[in-house]
Amino acid sequence: MSAQTVVIIGAGEAGGQAAISLRQNGFAGRVIVVGDEAYIPYERPPLSKAFLAGEADLERMYMRGPDFYPQNHIELRLRTTVSGIDRAAKNVTLSNGEALAYDKLVVATGGRVRKLTCPGATLPGVYYLRSIDDVLEYRDKLVAGANLAIIGGGYIGLEVAAVAIKRGCHVSVIEALPRVLNRVVAPEMSDFYTDVHRQAGVNILTSTAVTAIEGHSKLERVLCNNGRAIEADLAIVGIGILPNVEIAKSAGLICDNGVVVNEFALTADPDVYAIGDCSNHPNGLLGGRLRLESVPNALGQGKAAALHILGKPEPYSEVPWFWSDQYDLKLQMTGLSEPGDTVVIRGSVPERKFSACYLRGGVFVACNAVNMAKDFLQSKKLIASKIKPDPMKLADATIALKDLAA
Repeated sequence: MSAQTVVIIGAGEAGGQAAISLRQNGFAGRVIVVGDEAYIPYERPPLSKAFLAGEADLERMYMRGPDFYPQNHIELRLRTTVSGIDRAAKNVTLSNGEALAYDKLVVATGGRVRKLTCPGATLPGVYYLRSIDDVLEYRDKLVAGANLAIIGGGYIGLEVAAVAIKRGCHVSVIEALPRVLNRVVAPEMSDFYTDVHRQAGVNILTSTAVTAIEGHSKLERVLCNNGRAIEADLAIVGIGILPNVEIAKSAGLICDNGVVVNEFALTADPDVYAIGDCSNHPNGLLGGRLRLESVPNALGQGKAAALHILGKPEPYSEVPWFWSDQYDLKLQMTGLSEPGDTVVIRGSVPERKFSACYLRGGVFVACNAVNMAKDFLQSKKLIASKIKPDPMKLADATIALKDLAA
């Protein structure tokens, strides 16, 4: 390929991986990464885990060290946003007024936190978790005796709860739905994690919606729809993210729960790609389109876009996987479960070493493994193969998952 310019909008893990993969695979042209934060591309999962706990310093967060980018001639335009895309002229306008011409454009704009909209939601003391700066704003406030209200019982909320309770905080998790992790795991898994957190001292409130935040000059309490008032020195909100598609939509790209792309992360414009949390892509293994908020997806699509730009197309179609660390528990998930799936438990819930396997029409579609690394690793192949295991054998943890495909 002759030298050309690739502009990447977004310096998160997807955008960072696209730039890295371009250089790793021999791209000789100009690579420019535009990011709105002050930091070089970094990993986000530690934000709610080791970095929040103060166990990981900033350097450990980086995807590559600071020297990597100049050494590999990757231009980073940090603290900078893109205000417009002109697809006809093939350039982007930056917030400083500069125009950058591109031959290929990669949209890796990620997502933003969903904000509370109740009265008092903007009071000082109400925080979110999406970036390094977010965590630095309140990490030192998580001290012994502090009252912390966590609004949202998803993975982020529960991971923050695990960190805060270890630091001696009084923690309440407020979840509007009937159970924690309601959208992503079976009731058995929700019950397990509710018990784990309650045993650790976390106050879990389900079927409880926040109606207002009260305080004079800052947050003092969280009011709920059941009349309860939760005293709080600070609140951390984790109620989901929204894909940042506005810049793509204004450029005329097709958006439907994300920027619509094909299996190579390419949009309907042959010179524009979209990757990571902001993209909606097809998955041949699952037989449908989806938008995934996960590190493996961000990295996989970043590589796919780079290879396609290089004329070495490799379709991106992987079994989705995720993980969550809480206390001494490692939850590793493969596939995507849905309400109504049959759930088969293998292993020992009391010993905190078990897997919840999901069957849909008898087909193995997902696995949530708690401290069961082998089940996690072996389940990917079973899901991709669309096997129909014998439920009795599936429940027998002495039988390796890989042997069910024989």
